[in-house]
Amino acid sequence: GLDLAMEQKPDLILLDINLPGMNGFEVLKHLRQRDVTRNTPVIAVSANAMPKDIERGLEAGFDDYITKPINVKKFLQAVDDALQKEI
Repeated sequence: GLDLAMEQKPDLILLDINLPGMNGFEVLKHLRQRDVTRNTPVIAVSANAMPKDIERGLEAGFDDYITKPINVKKFLQAVDDALQKEI
C-alpha cells in the first residue's frame, strides 16, 4: 500500500487502523515521512469507536476518523472536507 501511494499519488487515502503486519498508525507515520505523501489527506476507518480511540487517531495526525458501521452522510462529508483542504 505504501508503494502504491508513492506511485499513484492519490488525492485522499482511506486507511483502516487494524491492518495485518502494520497497523494504521504505523502506516500514517510512514506516509507523513515521505515527501510525496506528506500532505495527502488520510482518513482513518475503524471499528474502534470509543472516544479515546477517535481522540488518539486525530492526535496521531489523521485528517478525520470514521467509525464502522459507516455513517454514509458523515463519511461523505469527511471526504469532501479532506479534498477541499487540497484546493
